[in-house]
Amino acid sequence: MTATAVRPDRRTARLAAGALVGVTAVWGSTFALSKDLLERMPVTDYLGPRFLLAAAVVVLVRPLLLRSLTRDLVTTGVWLGVIYAAGQLLQFEGLLHTAPTVSAFVVSLYVVFTPLLSAVVLRVRPDRMTLLATVLAVAGVAAMSLRGWAFGTGETLTVVSAALYAVHILAMARWARPGQAFTLTFVQLVTIGALLTAVGAVDGIELPSRGDVPAFLYLAVIAAAGALLVQTWAQARLSSAHAAVLMVLEPVWAAAFGVALWSERVDVRTVLGGALILGAMVLVVARPRADELDEALVEPAPLHP
Repeated sequence: MTATAVRPDRRTARLAAGALVGVTAVWGSTFALSKDLLERMPVTDYLGPRFLLAAAVVVLVRPLLLRSLTRDLVTTGVWLGVIYAAGQLLQFEGLLHTAPTVSAFVVSLYVVFTPLLSAVVLRVRPDRMTLLATVLAVAGVAAMSLRGWAFGTGETLTVVSAALYAVHILAMARWARPGQAFTLTFVQLVTIGALLTAVGAVDGIELPSRGDVPAFLYLAVIAAAGALLVQTWAQARLSSAHAAVLMVLEPVWAAAFGVALWSERVDVRTVLGGALILGAMVLVVARPRADELDEALVEPAPLHP
């Protein structure tokens, strides 16, 4: 795909950062819903139809997006979708073999992998503020989530999923461009849904029960279609390292919704971890200057198999 790199101004970058914060709030609200559904549905049966429904919603909202499909854009969206689908599958399969608190910490390691991959692959050195924000975010997630450590099958799968999410974040910042949000989101959702549904179809697809339909619709329409659409738009205007730090706000929102809606108790570690993550977010949001954005401003190279 070829495109002209666009240098967003400070206001646009801050708007994109705020949009990503909103996405993390949606993700945080889904924790209990997803956990509840997965007690009655296999992982692939939950994920595949959910993303296919999300793709249908996007194309219904913007049917003209089909006219803007090009070979290069479809290729880019398919590769992004494959990476994200693999990350989703490994994350939820790993969750079956490890404690949720440990899983939450391990999967959030994408905030570390993203700037490291950016430095190794794109030769982009993170600025000091981003490095400090990364350290604060990791410390915050560890304080909130980690209650002991045992590295087994579940942790291994989750580490790989975190690395895949980092690749996805980096690729989105590299190839997503303003004006492509709907089209690129649609291709990704179709790819994710088709792949995971195909895996689930091996032993038959189990659809959600009637009582689970409202939660499933929220997870598909808002948490899948809406969240990925906003993420795609925002990452066309932010660096991958900044996006990764902002997206670690998810466990903070999860804790907040747990207290507000499910009467969960919050201990000192949760408060401390949330404060550290919020501090990391402030560092990122306070400095999204146009001259600090890295790979998002690089002329994108063609993405082909």
